[in-house]
Amino acid sequence: MSLFLNEILDAADRHRASDVFLIEGDWPRMKVDGELVALGESALDPSRMRELWASTGTSPDSTTDWDTGLVSGSGTRFRVNLYRSMGRLGVVMRRIRTDLPVLADLGVPDELLMRWAQKTRGLILITGPTGMGKSTTMAGLLQWMNQSCARHIVTIEDPIEFIYPTQCCLFTQREVGRDTASYARGVRASMRQAPDVIMVGEIRDLETALVTLQASETGHLVLASIHSDSAVDAVDRLAHLFPPEQSGLGLHLLSQQLIGCLCQKLIITTGGQRMVVCEYLENGGAIRQWIARQDIDSIRTYMQRGNDPNCNTFLNHIVQCFEAGFIGETEAIAACGNEVEFRRAARGIS
Repeated sequence: MSLFLNEILDAADRHRASDVFLIEGDWPRMKVDGELVALGESALDPSRMRELWASTGTSPDSTTDWDTGLVSGSGTRFRVNLYRSMGRLGVVMRRIRTDLPVLADLGVPDELLMRWAQKTRGLILITGPTGMGKSTTMAGLLQWMNQSCARHIVTIEDPIEFIYPTQCCLFTQREVGRDTASYARGVRASMRQAPDVIMVGEIRDLETALVTLQASETGHLVLASIHSDSAVDAVDRLAHLFPPEQSGLGLHLLSQQLIGCLCQKLIITTGGQRMVVCEYLENGGAIRQWIARQDIDSIRTYMQRGNDPNCNTFLNHIVQCFEAGFIGETEAIAACGNEVEFRRAARGIS
């Protein structure tokens, strides 16, 4: 591996970048804490890019797309995708993280998640917008299982972001596009691999939603993520993946199999760091009936009352963080999305 490439990979390691972006004729960039940062002091020469392609065992003269891997001089693994963009050679490298997160350090309701994870069947949803730490929370929960109980855990990911060592648990990690054709096919195949836990990196479509719910129904604990802005919206979005003629089936499965849903966002603290704010919903009692009827308004109203310690809203958590001095007023209002609601809640008006 050339000095040029080693320098880039070492810089990604030092800055704990999640991704490195290289394209000939443009400046190298890396993504750090969700932000793109320029890397180096000059644009990439075409000869450097051809050299990089050659170092992965392929040639730009015969290949337009190529997936491979690299290991930096310090031993860090990178997943590599080679491609062309308007004729120019490009490379995206994803750093495979080995520094597994500690659940108790993430700022999420860890005791609630651990209680959910001790169940032997059902569905746990980790939700939120893109780039808000869902993968990190899921990894922290899986690593807690790895240190706490003996289970076979099958993960279906796109891409694989964390590598889990064998401790108490045995991990089978499969990447969409390399080890399995799709999330749905991966989940369906995993049920023949004697899993105790199945992790689904993202529910994107009806087929994945259905097979995920069926996996939880047949006696597996399933941990999955879906994009949403709130815990209630996650339930609603999952239900809406089912067409009208199958909505009854989808709502029945969801109401019976959902253990709980955690939705999270990252906001900037007064110290300039990022912290997690959460909304969570535990299924049971009247909530189960409301999910079956797709009565989203009743679920939302129940959560807003604040009487159930196993349910919490973003507004409540944000106000708590503001009153504790962790976040400023501007960030709190932006995170809430409704200034009037925030000010009323901050004054104790429900």
